[in-house]
Amino acid sequence: MTTPVLYLSHGAPPLADDSTWTHELADWSESLPKPTSVLMVSAHWETAPIAVSSTRPGTPLLYDFWGFPQHYYQVTYDAPVAPELAGRVSTLLGSTGEPVAHDEGRGLDHGAYVPLKEMYPDADVPVLQLSLPSLDPTKLFDLGRTLAPLRDEGVLIVGSGFTTHNLRWFNPGAGPDAAPPAASAEFDHWAAEAVGAGDVDAVLNMLDRAPAGRVAHPRTEHWAPLYVAMGAAYGRSGSASDVVGESAIDGFWYGMSKRSWQFGVHSAGAGAA
Repeated sequence: MTTPVLYLSHGAPPLADDSTWTHELADWSESLPKPTSVLMVSAHWETAPIAVSSTRPGTPLLYDFWGFPQHYYQVTYDAPVAPELAGRVSTLLGSTGEPVAHDEGRGLDHGAYVPLKEMYPDADVPVLQLSLPSLDPTKLFDLGRTLAPLRDEGVLIVGSGFTTHNLRWFNPGAGPDAAPPAASAEFDHWAAEAVGAGDVDAVLNMLDRAPAGRVAHPRTEHWAPLYVAMGAAYGRSGSASDVVGESAIDGFWYGMSKRSWQFGVHSAGAGAA
């Protein structure tokens, strides 16, 4: 089984209160083959040298957010750990001379467990998180290419970010379905066309190519997981058709684009406009 590769906009903890988005994530996972494990690359973990999360059962989640009601800090997601996957990641990256640290104190952060709780609510799929060792587009694309063999082992590689991410747009008083700022809408339209065409060069050079790129992403950590995802879809041999992204979710949430893509293996369950 060759798995697809995903890039998803992961939302903040209140995503769990948005019935539309939670159903979209659940429906998406239902359309996918059940993976043997998930390798999650979240915008919220940057460290070099590259590291993998804990493989010790019972490591608590990382509630890496502030100012939310207390019940968001009581969410649990007890997915099995993935020591075998950690070993495979170390082997693959080691073949390129990239050392891999094992951070046994690092639980899943909200970029990982918030969407996975909606996609795999039974917490029955082993999960491993991988750090972003830099924000360099080419290095992250190449990282994804190195990880591509995992797809033939049933591993679902997921880049978790946000298609637009400017927190100045976040206005709780306006509600989640308020019309997005023009810059967010313009960037989303560009992203849909660039990723939908498999235009790797445009994606890697987003800051120079996209309208409102530097406004939609004042810092690129929420766009960067897309580089890894597209690299993993492209693989070592490289097929242009494999980096054509199919929109699985679109729309906006508090002004930010929640557009999410599926690469490599397309599904009848994906395909938002």
